[in-house]
Amino acid sequence: MKLENKKWTEEQFFTIREEILNHWPTGKEVNLQEAVDYLKKVPDHKSFPKKLAKAKEEGVTLAQPRAGVALIEEHIDLLTFLQNQGGADLLPSTIDSYTRQNRYDECEIGIRESRLTGRSLLNGFPAVNHGVRGCRKVYEAVNIPLQARHGTPDARLLSEIIHASGWTSNEGGGISYNIPYAKSVPMEKTILDWQYCDRLVGFYEEQGVSINREPFGPLTGTLVPPSTSNAVAIIVALLAAERGVKNITVGYGQCGNLIQDVAALRALEEQVNEYLKFFGYKDVFITTVFHQWMGGFPQDEARAFGVISNGAATAALAGATKVIVKTPHEAVGIPTKEANAQGIKATKMTLNLLRGQKLPMSQELNTEIALIKAETKCMMDKILQAGNGDLAVGTVKGFSMGIIDIPFAPSKYNAGKMMPARDNDGAVRYLMFGNIPFTEEIKEFNRRKMEERAKFENRQVCFQMTVDDIFAVGKGKLVGRPELVR
Repeated sequence: MKLENKKWTEEQFFTIREEILNHWPTGKEVNLQEAVDYLKKVPDHKSFPKKLAKAKEEGVTLAQPRAGVALIEEHIDLLTFLQNQGGADLLPSTIDSYTRQNRYDECEIGIRESRLTGRSLLNGFPAVNHGVRGCRKVYEAVNIPLQARHGTPDARLLSEIIHASGWTSNEGGGISYNIPYAKSVPMEKTILDWQYCDRLVGFYEEQGVSINREPFGPLTGTLVPPSTSNAVAIIVALLAAERGVKNITVGYGQCGNLIQDVAALRALEEQVNEYLKFFGYKDVFITTVFHQWMGGFPQDEARAFGVISNGAATAALAGATKVIVKTPHEAVGIPTKEANAQGIKATKMTLNLLRGQKLPMSQELNTEIALIKAETKCMMDKILQAGNGDLAVGTVKGFSMGIIDIPFAPSKYNAGKMMPARDNDGAVRYLMFGNIPFTEEIKEFNRRKMEERAKFENRQVCFQMTVDDIFAVGKGKLVGRPELVR
């Protein structure tokens, strides 16, 4: 297939689909017409799109954890515990790392060894290996909507299996599940592969089945400036809309400054709707997701709960439709189900206390929203220019040119010339611009903010600020100050 931002015909889609379903034996379990009939029977309380729409209408922020283990029954036990004891509003199935790399033979070994040892030897749920029959067991065992959360550059077979199983949401995208996750996967390939995933959802929509798609917002999760992640979210949403996706959740990862975080989420929702309307996608329903702090966590559980509650409060005050929950074991490894449930409970308590409250507009908030939107527009304009109006082509060229540049990404297709750091108030700014096409006015604003911090800390603007900021939250601070000004 030639890369272009144009909806595939059914003939093109079904030609590729036949090949995809033959990648692994469980692909043969997918019967598209039977899957459509099955999905049409999904009740409202187990439908991701319907639950999100209800939450948005009522102004409620829903709580969703991450979770996944190797075996079906153990996975069901984990999810039902988070549903019943943790009080989760939405459920995940976090997919294991082998599945994310399409290494299904190694998944089989992990499943077998997990059965022998009695503990999960995979770091998630191998949905492709368990197939439609296994994934439906999970869906039928829980009582709230189910989503696949992963990190898969090529999620075509995974998407076929989860949707045929009644899972009404899939996370990911051709940028957000490549650049932050893979080293050597070409952007052109992942965009094409995720065009397939979106065309599959578009096909279901044409049959009267609503499925939610959620691009992964936080990217590398480390000091990502809001305009960078917002530009990626907007691009992936537009690419999905062209394939017929009608229900999209755009996301953002917490940076830590309350004003900036609220501004980022509000700017994202406003701007993605503006772009969708501009390009003629008038029937796409947008919701938002706020990810609690994705960087280093304190090892002390009490301090970790402070970070979790802070993220929950920001999500509520920003008006997010849902929040992705962290756990007090974040710093030490995979959490127990009890720790995962505690993170949900702490989050929901904060959400309940702040229900109905939103951060009021102020001069500072309005300025930050305007700045984020202006920075984002600079990147979007140049991406479209690079592709001569074709967003898919422009995205591939734009990343090679460094128009969008994700900090600390492993991909060799990312420029890696931009560098972020916090300003004196903890907002994430651009320390080094690389090739990002900002106006001189925007560059000067970022420089001034960094110089204010440098003056306060009595040091030069430097990369050491970035290093200090990366470790700051784990040490109990937001801004990485030198010892003399701590």
